Amino acid sequence: MTQKTNYSALSTLVTVFFFWGFIAASNGVFIPFCKTYFNIDQFQSQLVDFAFYGAYYFGALALFVVSSTTGKDVLNKWGYKNGIIYGLLISSLGALAVLPAVNNAQMGDAEVFYYVLIAYFIVALGFSLQQTAAQPFAISLGDPAKGSHRLNLAGGVNSFGTTIGPIVVALIIFGSTPLSGDELNNLINEGKIQISTIQYLYLGVTALFLGAAALFYFSKKLPSADGETTFETARKAMVILLLITAVISVCFALVFVSYGSTDLSFFKEHIEEKRLLLLVISLLIILVGLIFAYWQSSKNPSGWGAMQKPQLLLGMIAIFTYVGVEVTIQSNLGELLKFVSDETKKLNPLGLKVMNDAEIAPYISLYWGGLMIGRWVGAITVFNPTKGLKKVLYILVPYIAFGVILLVNFGAYTMVDIIAFSICVAVQIGGFFLAKDAPVRTLKIFSLLGVLGMLIGLFAHGNLALYAFLCGGLFCSIMWPCIFSLSIRNLGKYTSQGSAFLIMMILGGAIIPPIQGKLADIIGIQPSYWIAVFCFLYLLIYAYMTKNILAKQGVETD
Repeated sequence: MTQKTNYSALSTLVTVFFFWGFIAASNGVFIPFCKTYFNIDQFQSQLVDFAFYGAYYFGALALFVVSSTTGKDVLNKWGYKNGIIYGLLISSLGALAVLPAVNNAQMGDAEVFYYVLIAYFIVALGFSLQQTAAQPFAISLGDPAKGSHRLNLAGGVNSFGTTIGPIVVALIIFGSTPLSGDELNNLINEGKIQISTIQYLYLGVTALFLGAAALFYFSKKLPSADGETTFETARKAMVILLLITAVISVCFALVFVSYGSTDLSFFKEHIEEKRLLLLVISLLIILVGLIFAYWQSSKNPSGWGAMQKPQLLLGMIAIFTYVGVEVTIQSNLGELLKFVSDETKKLNPLGLKVMNDAEIAPYISLYWGGLMIGRWVGAITVFNPTKGLKKVLYILVPYIAFGVILLVNFGAYTMVDIIAFSICVAVQIGGFFLAKDAPVRTLKIFSLLGVLGMLIGLFAHGNLALYAFLCGGLFCSIMWPCIFSLSIRNLGKYTSQGSAFLIMMILGGAIIPPIQGKLADIIGIQPSYWIAVFCFLYLLIYAYMTKNILAKQGVETD
């Protein structure tokens, strides 16, 4: 008998999906504001992403290490419901910590920026626990065969949060009146726009987190949903992950130290290039570590757990790359649009007018809105439409979602903007028709479109280049469920552990944006988008390799 979906419980659960999207997308507005207010470089501004997405990795790693040490799955012991409640309480502490962190901060006070990062890390640490619990929780609330569709619905709510987050934060910080770049800087210099505004924002966020925790705690319709799977120990996998963590921590620590002091002989000359070298080392240790894990586990799988499966290891790199490219496109977009590239101080590298932090927000919202469009389309299957109706919905739903974006940002876009993005949406619709719901084919098509979009953005100018970059959101939108489902396919008893490893690889959002930020400091903001090209290129290669690996295991992917 098919298990019915617990819709009342699901409606409560998706509230946390909204929070993740709202806060994460707000980074696109918060990052350029911090750069202006604290007078920091592009790499330093990207540390917002490092703190936020790095917390996902450290949180998931901590759960894995504790579970491995005790031999008991900590989250299963707590229950998914309690795990989410604990995560919300941790996030509320982080949001509350923003208040003392920015108290009486002045423009150019870079030290305060690092206090904000600590608070932000705590917020995301709670998100890590929430997400680790919420993903299997959503699957447990009905027929397991339709679990991915419930995740798509939750993802649609998450994307709605990403769409309105930048606008709400921009309104709170800058107000509703569009300002020129000089006007905005003057207001900041005169103390009329202050970092203390963030205190009121995060005081409200604290209240929302506590309210959500209370909603989960007192909800009688929400089951505890304890996990039933046995924890599989993987001592060697734990060692390699801890080694990767140590190297990353040392590399970033050295970069941090270089900003406070150049007394270290290593930083006496070519300091920017050496900072970039350390960041690249942190990236390579992840790739080399995972490849080494597979090489060793293929000889002797004992102690490696899920890492002995090639589809999982390739999938870990794919999730790392996917989250990295999704985040880095928008995180560096603000700098691209506000950077002055000509003597008149009126044009940015794309040949468009230089924008201020307030004017950038609608474009960040449009980028994240592209992810919402794709995820809404991905959720169509949950309603079991006929083939004919499904084709109609493939065309209607994207433009309905686009209408929601326009409504949320009412009056922010010109007719040129609307027509340009409508064309981009049409390209995405064509991709969905060609993909035919097959995960490998979907990844191939949208990865290729991502490569082409980034190349056009690199070599074109004007609105063509801008919307080529904005297309990244449309093309990333449907990748997470494809990568996740392919990576855990045929893992058997290691499925739960493999899922935890994949969540850790959200770390890509912490590593790749700062690398692009440092590239931008050295070679320029527009050329730095080559890193996005290489990310999409790996995802294209991953689709082909995984199809062949699963085929050898007798698993159909199309």
